[in-house]
Amino acid sequence: MKSEPKAWLVLSGAVLLGMVASVSTSGCLSAHADELINVNAAVDVDDPNAIIEAGGDWPQWGGTRLRNNTPTATNMPTEWNPGKFDRKTGAWDKSKSKNVKWVAQLGSQTYGNPVIADGQVYVGTNNTAAYVKRYPDSVDLGVLLCFAENDGRFLWQHSSEKLPTGRVHDWPLQGICSTPLIEGERMWFVTSRGEVRCLDTKGFYDDEDDGPMQKEVFRVLDVERADKNFAAIVAALDKGQLSPELQELLASRGEAPASPPQVEVVEAGKKWSLKGTFDGAERTLTAMIAGPRLTINKVAMIDDKEEADVVWSVDLMADLGVSQHNMCSCSITSYGDLIFVCTSNGVDESHINIPTPDAPSFVCMDKTTGKVYWTDKSPGTNILHGQWSSPMVEVFDGVPQVLFCGGDGWVYSFRADKGSDGNPELLWKFDANPKESIYVLGSTATRNHLIGTPIPYKGRVYIAVGEDPEHGEGDGHLWCIDPTKRGDISPQLAVRVEGAKRVPIPHKRLKAVEPEKGEAAIDNPNSGVIWHYTRGDWDGNGEIEFHEEMHRTLGSVAIKDDRLYIADLSGVFHCLDAMGTPDGEPKYIYSYDMLAQSWGSPLIVDDKVYIGDEDGDIAIFDHHDDSAEPIAEINMGTSVYTTPVVANGVLFISTKDKLFAIATEEE
Repeated sequence: MKSEPKAWLVLSGAVLLGMVASVSTSGCLSAHADELINVNAAVDVDDPNAIIEAGGDWPQWGGTRLRNNTPTATNMPTEWNPGKFDRKTGAWDKSKSKNVKWVAQLGSQTYGNPVIADGQVYVGTNNTAAYVKRYPDSVDLGVLLCFAENDGRFLWQHSSEKLPTGRVHDWPLQGICSTPLIEGERMWFVTSRGEVRCLDTKGFYDDEDDGPMQKEVFRVLDVERADKNFAAIVAALDKGQLSPELQELLASRGEAPASPPQVEVVEAGKKWSLKGTFDGAERTLTAMIAGPRLTINKVAMIDDKEEADVVWSVDLMADLGVSQHNMCSCSITSYGDLIFVCTSNGVDESHINIPTPDAPSFVCMDKTTGKVYWTDKSPGTNILHGQWSSPMVEVFDGVPQVLFCGGDGWVYSFRADKGSDGNPELLWKFDANPKESIYVLGSTATRNHLIGTPIPYKGRVYIAVGEDPEHGEGDGHLWCIDPTKRGDISPQLAVRVEGAKRVPIPHKRLKAVEPEKGEAAIDNPNSGVIWHYTRGDWDGNGEIEFHEEMHRTLGSVAIKDDRLYIADLSGVFHCLDAMGTPDGEPKYIYSYDMLAQSWGSPLIVDDKVYIGDEDGDIAIFDHHDDSAEPIAEINMGTSVYTTPVVANGVLFISTKDKLFAIATEEE
């Protein structure tokens, strides 16, 4: 299997080689929090419409718990030039750029969508940008980066070291694929190690180590036994000295000793403490031999401005028994004091066995403490592959519902509250695949995952099926669902035919209905389907053409003014009337073949629609035009696997390796 495409896991839902020439990495921000951020006018974070109408920050995947990417802004650019970049240094030549405020260099693979709040920009990527000296670009990490919104200065980084179990749990070079949630001075996200973490958005610039998780231990460097200097380094430590080789290594990792530190031998040949001034800060480092290496660690201090300040952490794997497949990618959302998380529990490396079918697939937690209120394992033994979607919360008919897309291809709705006795209240469930569809690895499968995020609009819910892009393109289905129904609201029911009787059968993993075994799919009288879009002869020429089919998608819909947009993995951009026809059929408006795979979701803003593709093009459409032709296509220089977003009148686009802040320049 190739290592690159796993990145798509982030798109549900959830920002760096060195800083580019135009961005100062040495500019030191004031330690005073008031100078760190430009706080917008207070907005009620529990009111999605207030956030959208404010036209300011965009603090989570989709902007609000509704996840519909439709921010408010005016004067948005329809033309820009990203400029040129030196292939070796990454330096930005902006002499020919246009409408680009700033650019920041990202890692080599970026799938996390940027979010913007209180004057800071956050995005997940991998470590090839190497902003923190203790992790050179040769060290593979998942990193969540924080930048200043006004000029792209690097502020701080959260680092997630790779899991020792390898790619089955933590795919190489994919980095952080979840998009964080920001509320006030707190952030929540899921690391590549399967941890739900709460961070202080100010980092250590507020001169505080917020808790209860304090004095976190950071790895400074490892020296392998195979290193030619290993023996000399250990021998010097046992003599209470720092060898020249170790001094040089410490300096390369940002911990240069100002003078020879005091070395205390805790256990000869095994453990030592190093007390002194390192990189201008008084601290004690610990050195210990464990297995094949000597590891040197430091304890987090308020002087560590480039490090993240972790408030609390819950390990989904260690604490809840989850076995994530390839990585975690859920983008957390909240409702009141609750946060909701999809765990990414899935199959093992065989793609057949499910190691922990009884582990949670969905989790509800207290956002202040991390306390787990309830868990749900509904997909259980029917998980097809992994679970990489992100939750959505909306109030339908006065009932707050949190919607999860299970790894069995079903949508589940639970009451968005603390549950009872550790369990949620299931309101309804919906099978998004035809009952006779079959799951196999590859493009021949007709049964699919749900990778996008459910989107609400005018009392309805919209969701489309998808699949890991490594397994190819394939048939797709886009559903419009009535969320006020209860129970099993799938379009069909699976039954066993016994004469005149129709006996319901439980859901099966690979194929729900096997006719050869006397099973059948029958219409569900309790169906919640309002309309279903898959393919049709929309132009009336007697043929169903490629652009008239819905294919697998990794993205979610965006809807405004009753117009729905979605891009599929095959690169077809679809525009439909979100309300459908009076007789329950989809109402097609147009489709456009971008001629390249698309992994992201659309952005609707300022009567324009933006969508990116794997060729690096951003196609821009007139929101009110039916012509199916973009008003512009702008190439970003490298692939765009993410979704464009807007905050405070600025368009932010993460490409595969760069973050762009784009705005119309004043004349």
